[in-house]
Amino acid sequence: MRNSKDWIEWYFSRRTLPYWCVLAIDCLIIFFSFIVTYWAFYRGAALQRNFWALLRVVAVYIFVCAIFFKVFRTYAGILRYSTFSDLARLGSAMALSFIVCFGLHYIFNQTSQEFFAHLATRVIFFSLAGATLVMWMERMLIKYIYDSYFLSDSAMRVFIYGVRAGGIGLAKAIAGQKPLRFKLAGFISHDSSLHASGTRLMGKQVYDVDENLPKVLASRKIQAVLVAPSRIDRFREDTVLQDYILSSGAKIFFSQNAVLWDKNQIAGAPILNQVSVEDLLPRDEIALDMDSVAALLKGKNVLITGSAGSIGSEIVRQVASFGPAKMMLIDSAETPQHDIRLMMAKEFPSVEATTLVTSITNEDRMEAVFKTFQPDIVFHAAAYKHVPMMEDNPSESIQNNVYGTKILADLSVKYGVRKFVMISTDKAVNPTNVMGCSKRICEIYVQSLNKAVADGVVKGRTQFVTTRFGNVLGSNGSVIPVFERQIREGGPVTVTHPDIIRYFMLIPEACKLVLEAGTKGNGGEIFVFDMGKPVRIADLAKRMIEMSGAKDVEIKYTGLRDGEKLYEELLDSEETTKPSFHEKIRIASVREYDYSEVKEKIDELIAISREYDDFKTVAAMKHLVPEYVSNHSVFSVLDK
Repeated sequence: MRNSKDWIEWYFSRRTLPYWCVLAIDCLIIFFSFIVTYWAFYRGAALQRNFWALLRVVAVYIFVCAIFFKVFRTYAGILRYSTFSDLARLGSAMALSFIVCFGLHYIFNQTSQEFFAHLATRVIFFSLAGATLVMWMERMLIKYIYDSYFLSDSAMRVFIYGVRAGGIGLAKAIAGQKPLRFKLAGFISHDSSLHASGTRLMGKQVYDVDENLPKVLASRKIQAVLVAPSRIDRFREDTVLQDYILSSGAKIFFSQNAVLWDKNQIAGAPILNQVSVEDLLPRDEIALDMDSVAALLKGKNVLITGSAGSIGSEIVRQVASFGPAKMMLIDSAETPQHDIRLMMAKEFPSVEATTLVTSITNEDRMEAVFKTFQPDIVFHAAAYKHVPMMEDNPSESIQNNVYGTKILADLSVKYGVRKFVMISTDKAVNPTNVMGCSKRICEIYVQSLNKAVADGVVKGRTQFVTTRFGNVLGSNGSVIPVFERQIREGGPVTVTHPDIIRYFMLIPEACKLVLEAGTKGNGGEIFVFDMGKPVRIADLAKRMIEMSGAKDVEIKYTGLRDGEKLYEELLDSEETTKPSFHEKIRIASVREYDYSEVKEKIDELIAISREYDDFKTVAAMKHLVPEYVSNHSVFSVLDK
């Protein structure tokens, strides 16, 4: 025999009751309300004597109620998800039903009492009022049982960080979600006056941000903390609060869209997603002038190198969204390039795009591409970028990064490219490794060529713009995917040094800055991006371990790799910056080089690299870039 819990589980395991069931139940409630009310006023003898006449008049009144149920669709909602608006519609339907029934009872009182029982106005009022209360209680009881028992295991117990409009709005919004994902257990606030006065919001306690918070989260069995939209920036800055939450084992959710709240009215439903470590890094939102970018790119022929890489592929997506006439996408990695080809066909079918699998060092192939495609704009993102790999392969670093850039820059001038945008790196500043120095040489060449074009030494019209920034989150080979894999494998998580720090930026943000800098640059500039606050890599590793919920994963310090710095710079000691058209973009004031001298030295360097004598190649690099001092590298002997 089933007990009450079995019946509850059986009922809530059904998707919904058919609408006719809800309608039938409401009509039965009205019927029994009339019977009970009539009995309460006239007792059993009158009820027995007038039963059939009473039945006929009640049937008419039920029919009236059913009409208004249809008008207000009171049976269309799912009872377990009933809201105040559902109860209001039901109350409106019953109120209008009473008005109609009140008018009908005068007509029935003119007929034979043996056919239609004559009911007093008070009987009709109390019958319909009682039925309304019972139907309200039925819906609230079903919702309460569903929320309290059936959802006790599936809905997450949560605190909300934020107590003002955004926090209250978020609390109301999650309460109305169908099905219920989160069960509110309290609020978190830095406002000490709220804790001292014992303030409760929506019946829930407000807790302080102090050293007792992890214990509170654990004792209240809090599974997650939802951050109000208006408090996300404040939350990113508060690493102590983040540590309190993560140390308790609770997860963190951000709302991906703003929940508007004004005078208890909510507009929009929250899209709450669990945060990744990238979401917690302190950074400001970047607003860009996309109209200027669109004006430059729309209807133009755009060539992008390194189109299958992390930065290059995002530049492809963003450029394609502005409606260029044609796109030429170049990369030497076949499979990733094929993925870009499929992406373009699916997401941007109206853009004519050609994907080539070739190397930028293939001079004859590049010549043919420029001659036939006639690009207006070139975004040069192709490069060998892994520091330890290039320490072992300096000749290839020169041949790909420097020689490849020289080929593209020279062809851009020859074929009248309007703008050439080169992606550089913070590792080019006071370089301590082969890769960083190779990119600095690329910067020197395109800057000197731009000056030669501007001065009329070299005939052409191309404007060369360089963009310099640090690490991008989620790029191929970046630290976050490596840490994620190591955590999944149970550790250890390897960090080179306890004090190593890096600047980070999201790939889409970095690429938007590239597009705007490329659009508004006049040629010859090195644009330096504001990367925000540096992040200690050891702290990043700890945070990722905590967020994963993994236990006993240790951090192992392996020592700085060849050519690696403890921190990266965006400017060298002799450079200064000046403001630009965007607060997040500054212009580096760098040394100028004579094009003919630079060209001669770079041609010599390229020739030396083809001898594959690593020390001879690096020595030539150091001669061209005197500030290049090797760090943790076999090439350090060249600095003595």
